[in-house]
Amino acid sequence: MAEEKKMTRGEQLRKALCYTKKNGYDKVEAAELEAMETYSIGYKQFLDAGKTERECVDYTIRLAEAAGFKEYKRGMELKAGDKVYQVNRGKAIVLAVMGQKGLEHGVSIGAAHIDAPRIDMKQNPLYEADELAFLKTHYYGGIRKYQWVAIPLELHGVVVLKNGETIRVSVGNGEGDPVFTIDDLLPHLGVEQSKKPLGEAIPGESLNILVGSRPFADDEGENRVKLCTLELLHKRYGIVEEDFVSAELSVVPAFKASDVGFDRSMIGAYGHDDRVCSYAALAAILQIEHPERTAICMLADKEEIGSEGVTGMKSAAFDTFMEDLCAGQNVPLRVCYENSFCLSADVTAAYDPNFADVYEKRNSALVNYGIGICKYTGSRGKSGASDASAEVVAKVRSIFDEANVLWQTAELGKVDAGGGGTVAMYMAERNIDTLDAGVPVLSMHAPFETVGKLDCYMTFKGMKAIFEAK
Repeated sequence: MAEEKKMTRGEQLRKALCYTKKNGYDKVEAAELEAMETYSIGYKQFLDAGKTERECVDYTIRLAEAAGFKEYKRGMELKAGDKVYQVNRGKAIVLAVMGQKGLEHGVSIGAAHIDAPRIDMKQNPLYEADELAFLKTHYYGGIRKYQWVAIPLELHGVVVLKNGETIRVSVGNGEGDPVFTIDDLLPHLGVEQSKKPLGEAIPGESLNILVGSRPFADDEGENRVKLCTLELLHKRYGIVEEDFVSAELSVVPAFKASDVGFDRSMIGAYGHDDRVCSYAALAAILQIEHPERTAICMLADKEEIGSEGVTGMKSAAFDTFMEDLCAGQNVPLRVCYENSFCLSADVTAAYDPNFADVYEKRNSALVNYGIGICKYTGSRGKSGASDASAEVVAKVRSIFDEANVLWQTAELGKVDAGGGGTVAMYMAERNIDTLDAGVPVLSMHAPFETVGKLDCYMTFKGMKAIFEAK
């Protein structure tokens, strides 16, 4: 009280009435910083284990089963506290912890996506040109193509044979593995290339993966380097060239998740968008035991290309799972949805002072200021946004404050500078109140993105608070 009396009237009003952002490191206690470091270790392991959505699902299953989750089968009788998961075609997964209240009271959903921008193989990819072997590609998601040349790359994915056997492929991340790369033009010959805009300097059709140069021995035929490559693939995986037709193969950066900065306060890695929020939702639901309302963690695929397809958020697979749960309690799905809430956990743009002209700093998220609440996403005139109501935002503010979750407001750049979307609009179309929130990211969609550890941890705390809310 004595300190309060020393303040001037203006200072008292300023403290009581003004909204001021504050760096999270000026607020958190030492014990919480220790918990943040432990959380960051687990997150980096998740990133290194999950370079594709299939690998993320596999790793999620291992963590979930270790935490007592069981695979859900239609017709299972579930009671409060039961933990189940269901996989959608190996590329999306939903987890649930049954609540004390019935599903007519709604559920608390944490929805994120586990796909990330990358470079996929075409269906007939392998070719030889001037005694070098390459793979033809088609990029996936919004990449800046010039960032993907002259860096080490790993090859991940599956090849499915005509007999139905699935062959797992992973080259570049194992001890002693080779890596791959995409060639770029040397500066001595790149005068004309340097005159082109960044978006045109590297055409999509030139993103060809260099995979070999050694010709097949004791042969005088054509394409000896390609033949040698095919022989190596056949020896290791038992596949032939035609099997590429039924394959899902991608190249991703051959980088491990690493601490960034002298102070180790940040994490640099491929795939923060949106595995940083996916892991937050997953880590949170793994700690939930007896929630008031059923907690749902939805990790979807295909967000980077519009949430399309059977494994995206537009798919009826989520509705089918929820309808099965509701049928077990004789609750109409529409009743469950209209009383539910979803935190659409996706990354937002972190303010970067190196490119200040495209940000509106007052409404941009800052590194180390906590989870970014994004009332609307979309582009320009909020196109493609769900635009959460004032009531929904107020509810989340209250939940976060009660749980000591550091939060800030966020927006994806200046109004006419760009924008982006999340799964929020597809959850909202189901008549579910939805709000976007997530981790601010530097260099979003680049092969090596950067996030603050504090923001990662606060996103986990925020997701846990949503699951535990009454």
